[in-house]
Amino acid sequence: MIDARAGARTFFTSHSFLSRQWRTLAFIGALASATVAHAASANGGTLDIRDIHVQSRHTFSYTCADGKTFKVSYLNAANGQSFALVPVEGRKLLLVGVVAASGVKYVGDRYAWWTKGPGGDLYDTMADPNSKPIVAGCATIMR
Repeated sequence: MIDARAGARTFFTSHSFLSRQWRTLAFIGALASATVAHAASANGGTLDIRDIHVQSRHTFSYTCADGKTFKVSYLNAANGQSFALVPVEGRKLLLVGVVAASGVKYVGDRYAWWTKGPGGDLYDTMADPNSKPIVAGCATIMR
Protein backbone atom coordinates (compact mmCIF):
# COMPACT_ATOMS: atom_id res chain seq x y z
CA MET A 1 0.00 0.00 0.00
CA ILE A 2 1.31 3.45 -0.92
CA ASP A 3 0.92 6.21 1.65
CA ALA A 4 0.35 9.41 -0.36
CA ARG A 5 0.79 11.52 2.76
CA ALA A 6 4.29 10.11 3.32
CA GLY A 7 5.25 11.09 -0.22
CA ALA A 8 3.90 14.59 0.33
CA ARG A 9 5.81 14.87 3.60
CA THR A 10 9.03 13.85 1.83
CA PHE A 11 8.47 16.50 -0.83
CA PHE A 12 7.59 19.21 1.66
CA THR A 13 10.52 18.33 3.92
CA SER A 14 12.92 19.12 1.08
CA HIS A 15 11.39 22.60 0.73
CA SER A 16 11.58 24.35 4.11
CA PHE A 17 8.87 26.97 3.46
CA LEU A 18 6.47 24.31 2.18
CA SER A 19 7.42 22.06 5.08
CA ARG A 20 6.35 24.74 7.58
CA GLN A 21 3.11 25.26 5.66
CA TRP A 22 2.44 21.49 5.63
CA ARG A 23 2.98 21.20 9.39
CA THR A 24 0.85 24.28 10.07
CA LEU A 25 -2.04 23.01 7.95
CA ALA A 26 -1.81 19.54 9.50
CA PHE A 27 -1.86 21.07 12.99
CA ILE A 28 -4.81 23.36 12.16
CA GLY A 29 -6.78 20.45 10.69
CA ALA A 30 -6.15 18.25 13.73
CA LEU A 31 -6.96 21.09 16.14
CA ALA A 32 -10.17 22.02 14.33
CA SER A 33 -11.39 18.41 14.20
CA ALA A 34 -10.57 17.75 17.85
CA THR A 35 -12.04 21.05 19.00
CA VAL A 36 -15.35 20.62 17.21
CA ALA A 37 -15.70 17.01 18.37
CA HIS A 38 -14.87 17.93 21.97
CA ALA A 39 -17.09 21.02 21.96
CA ALA A 40 -20.08 19.16 20.56
CA SER A 41 -19.83 16.30 23.03
CA ALA A 42 -18.90 18.28 26.13
CA ASN A 43 -21.21 21.25 25.69
CA GLY A 44 -24.30 19.85 24.04
CA GLY A 45 -23.47 21.36 20.67
CA THR A 46 -22.15 24.78 21.75
CA LEU A 47 -18.71 25.81 20.58
CA ASP A 48 -16.13 26.44 23.32
CA ILE A 49 -12.49 26.70 22.29
CA ARG A 50 -10.13 26.80 25.24
CA ASP A 51 -7.63 29.71 25.10
CA ILE A 52 -9.39 31.30 22.10
CA HIS A 53 -11.59 34.19 23.22
CA VAL A 54 -14.28 34.94 20.65
CA GLN A 55 -15.02 38.68 20.48
CA SER A 56 -17.79 38.53 17.92
CA ARG A 57 -19.97 35.97 16.16
CA HIS A 58 -22.09 36.70 13.09
CA THR A 59 -24.30 34.21 11.27
CA PHE A 60 -25.34 34.65 7.64
CA SER A 61 -27.75 32.64 5.51
CA TYR A 62 -26.69 31.74 1.98
CA THR A 63 -28.56 30.52 -1.07
CA CYS A 64 -26.59 28.91 -3.89
CA ALA A 65 -26.95 28.51 -7.65
CA ASP A 66 -28.22 24.94 -7.19
CA GLY A 67 -30.95 26.12 -4.77
CA LYS A 68 -29.17 24.85 -1.65
CA THR A 69 -29.49 27.07 1.43
CA PHE A 70 -27.44 26.99 4.62
CA LYS A 71 -26.05 29.17 7.42
CA VAL A 72 -22.42 30.00 8.13
CA SER A 73 -21.29 31.44 11.47
CA TYR A 74 -18.18 33.62 11.50
CA LEU A 75 -16.17 33.99 14.70
CA ASN A 76 -13.53 36.64 15.29
CA ALA A 77 -11.12 35.99 18.16
CA ALA A 78 -9.40 38.54 20.39
CA ASN A 79 -6.00 37.38 19.08
CA GLY A 80 -6.87 38.34 15.48
CA GLN A 81 -7.77 34.88 14.22
CA SER A 82 -11.00 34.27 12.34
CA PHE A 83 -13.04 31.10 11.95
CA ALA A 84 -16.12 29.94 10.06
CA LEU A 85 -18.53 27.15 11.05
CA VAL A 86 -19.61 25.73 7.70
CA PRO A 87 -22.04 22.82 7.17
CA VAL A 88 -20.44 20.18 4.92
CA GLU A 89 -21.95 16.76 4.23
CA GLY A 90 -24.26 16.87 7.25
CA ARG A 91 -21.70 18.07 9.79
CA LYS A 92 -20.44 21.49 10.87
CA LEU A 93 -16.76 22.03 10.24
CA LEU A 94 -14.62 24.65 11.95
CA LEU A 95 -12.58 26.30 9.21
CA VAL A 96 -9.69 28.66 9.94
CA GLY A 97 -9.18 31.97 8.14
CA VAL A 98 -6.02 32.04 5.99
CA VAL A 99 -4.36 34.54 3.67
CA ALA A 100 -6.09 34.80 0.29
CA ALA A 101 -5.31 36.70 -2.91
CA SER A 102 -8.79 38.23 -2.76
CA GLY A 103 -11.74 37.85 -0.46
CA VAL A 104 -11.56 35.76 2.70
CA LYS A 105 -10.63 32.08 2.62
CA TYR A 106 -11.33 29.57 5.41
CA VAL A 107 -9.81 26.08 5.35
CA GLY A 108 -10.12 22.88 7.35
CA ASP A 109 -10.27 19.15 6.81
CA ARG A 110 -10.26 18.91 3.01
CA TYR A 111 -12.48 21.92 2.34
CA ALA A 112 -12.11 25.62 1.63
CA TRP A 113 -14.94 28.16 1.96
CA TRP A 114 -13.92 31.21 -0.07
CA THR A 115 -15.98 34.37 0.26
CA LYS A 116 -15.75 37.49 -1.88
CA GLY A 117 -18.11 40.26 -0.85
CA PRO A 118 -21.58 38.78 -0.25
CA GLY A 119 -20.80 35.59 -2.22
CA GLY A 120 -19.00 32.35 -1.51
CA ASP A 121 -17.99 28.99 -2.95
CA LEU A 122 -17.06 25.70 -1.26
CA TYR A 123 -14.11 23.76 -2.66
CA ASP A 124 -12.77 20.26 -2.11
CA THR A 125 -9.04 20.98 -1.80
CA MET A 126 -8.17 17.35 -2.55
CA ALA A 127 -9.85 17.49 -5.96
CA ASP A 128 -8.14 18.52 -9.19
CA PRO A 129 -7.00 22.16 -8.82
CA ASN A 130 -8.94 23.07 -11.98
CA SER A 131 -12.19 21.47 -10.84
CA LYS A 132 -15.27 23.54 -10.13
CA PRO A 133 -16.43 24.26 -6.55
CA ILE A 134 -18.60 21.57 -4.96
CA VAL A 135 -21.09 24.29 -3.98
CA ALA A 136 -20.96 27.40 -6.16
CA GLY A 137 -22.61 30.74 -6.65
CA CYS A 138 -23.69 31.18 -3.05
CA ALA A 139 -24.95 34.62 -2.03
CA THR A 140 -25.87 36.10 1.32
CA ILE A 141 -29.62 36.25 1.80
CA MET A 142 -30.46 39.85 2.58
CA ARG A 143 -33.59 40.50 4.65
